[in-house]
Amino acid sequence: MMTAAMKKITILCLLSLVSVSLFSQTDSTTISKPSKIWDNFKYDTRVTLRSVGNSFTQPLRWKGDDFATAGGILAGTTLLYLSDNEANRIFAKQAVGAPQILKDFGWYFGSPQNFFMVSTGIYGFGLLTDNEKVRHTGILIFSSAITTGLIQSISKTVVGRARPNSGDYNEFEPFSNKPGFHSFPSGHSVLSFTMAHAIAKQFTSFWAKAGIYAVGSIAPISRLWEEAHWLSDVGLGMALSVVVVDGIENFMNKNKFYADAKPKTISWRVSAGVGTVGVVGTF
Repeated sequence: MMTAAMKKITILCLLSLVSVSLFSQTDSTTISKPSKIWDNFKYDTRVTLRSVGNSFTQPLRWKGDDFATAGGILAGTTLLYLSDNEANRIFAKQAVGAPQILKDFGWYFGSPQNFFMVSTGIYGFGLLTDNEKVRHTGILIFSSAITTGLIQSISKTVVGRARPNSGDYNEFEPFSNKPGFHSFPSGHSVLSFTMAHAIAKQFTSFWAKAGIYAVGSIAPISRLWEEAHWLSDVGLGMALSVVVVDGIENFMNKNKFYADAKPKTISWRVSAGVGTVGVVGTF
C-alpha cells in the first residue's frame, strides 16, 4: 500500500505536471539565458509587490459596482451561515462514502506548503523557458495567494469562529489561539480556488475551465467532509479568491505588465425565443 508520504509526493507531481503541460502545449519551451532569467525574476518580483499593494489599497477607490459586489458577498455569506448546521449534517453523512483519495488530495492541495510548491513549479517553468504567459499566470497566483492568505489569516484570528468538530456554528472566541477556533474563512478553500481561478482565466475552452474549477473545488468540499469548516467558511473563501484574482488581473492588464495581457471586452447580441427577447453579453 502507498504510504502517506508517497501519496503526497505523487499528488504534488501530478499537479505540477498537469498545470505546466496545459501551458506548454501552445508555447515555446526554449530555455532562457541566465541573465535574462535574473532580469525577468526581478521584474516579476516588482510586479508582485505592486499587485499586492494595489489589492490592499483598492477599497479606497471603490465605486458603486464594487460596493454592490461586497454587499452581494455579505448577503450570500449570511444565507450560507443560516444553513450551516443543516449543511454540516449533510456533508458529514456524505463523508462516510467519500473516496479517500479525494480527501487526501483536498488536504494536500489546500495546504500552504504544498500550494506554494506547485505554484513555484508553474512559475519556475515559465521563468526558465522564458514563457511570458506562464510567468504571468505564476505571478497572478503568487500575488493573489499572498493577498488572500493575509486576509484569511487575520480574519481567522479576529473572528475566532469554532470549527464544526470543536463547537457550535455560532460559537466565537475572538483572538483565540486555539486551532479549533480558526474556522472563518477556510484557508484550504482560499488557496486552492485562488490557483484554480487564476489558471482557468487563461483558457477559453469551456471544458478546460470546467476541469480546472472541478479540481479547485475538491479541497473546499473535502474540508466540509472532514467537518473542519462550515459551509459559510468555504463559500466566503471561494468568493474572496475570485474577487482578489480578478482585481489583480485587471490591475496587471491595465498596466500592461505582460505582453499577453488583453483588455477584457464584452460582445453583445440579441437573443430571442418563444415569448422572450433578451440581450446576452459574452466575455
